[in-house]
Amino acid sequence: MGIDTDRVDSITEDGRRAVKSFVLRGSRLATYQKEALDRYANEYTIPVTHDMLNFHTVFGNDHPVIIEIGFGMGTSTHRIASLMPEYNYIGIEVFLNGFTKLLHTVGTEQMNHVRLIRFDAVEVLNSMVKDGSVAGFHIFFPDPWPKKRHHKRRLIQEPFAQLLASKLKDRGYIYCVTDWEPYAEQMLAVFQHTPSLYNPHGGYAPPRSWRPTTSFERKGIEKHHPINEVWVEKQTSTL
Repeated sequence: MGIDTDRVDSITEDGRRAVKSFVLRGSRLATYQKEALDRYANEYTIPVTHDMLNFHTVFGNDHPVIIEIGFGMGTSTHRIASLMPEYNYIGIEVFLNGFTKLLHTVGTEQMNHVRLIRFDAVEVLNSMVKDGSVAGFHIFFPDPWPKKRHHKRRLIQEPFAQLLASKLKDRGYIYCVTDWEPYAEQMLAVFQHTPSLYNPHGGYAPPRSWRPTTSFERKGIEKHHPINEVWVEKQTSTL
């Protein structure tokens, strides 16, 4: 994503502190972005509720569902969804600027296999996504929070990994990419300690040809940052 964000915590009923992803923020919008909200929000966005989503009702088919968390400006979402229309896609993003840019593109191109949600990803997963229902998660270039005192703000930590794993179908995947090597190492370690996940590559994964290079990724490359890809899968349940 490459955009600075704040993390907040909430207190659960038993008094423990529960991780949340990002604070909602607004931004100034161009005319076409405002028009996108008026024209396309009803058809291409999903309202936030406490009801579990029925993917067949949302998309009108039973294609596998991919959820992208923190899609930024939506470049990767649009490219991947265009290349692989045999999947349905849900993009979750809290920043209104990127959200409306992608909404404009999705609406203009009538991408009926794409829906967008603007809210905290953790709450959406907990309240709206059934366990064992998701074919894959995409998390591309989450904020690395490089300073040590900020590491607790990173998205990929064990409670979140366990949440993602609980939502995956058997053999479903989590695909993360970062240009911050210490964060990539943390991702590998976190997923390694999530019992229901396994790493078919034993370490970093080869790049997927269908994932486009974004402007933020190019900036990382210009700074000679290695692009590390992490791919893990949900182990098949056994009786």
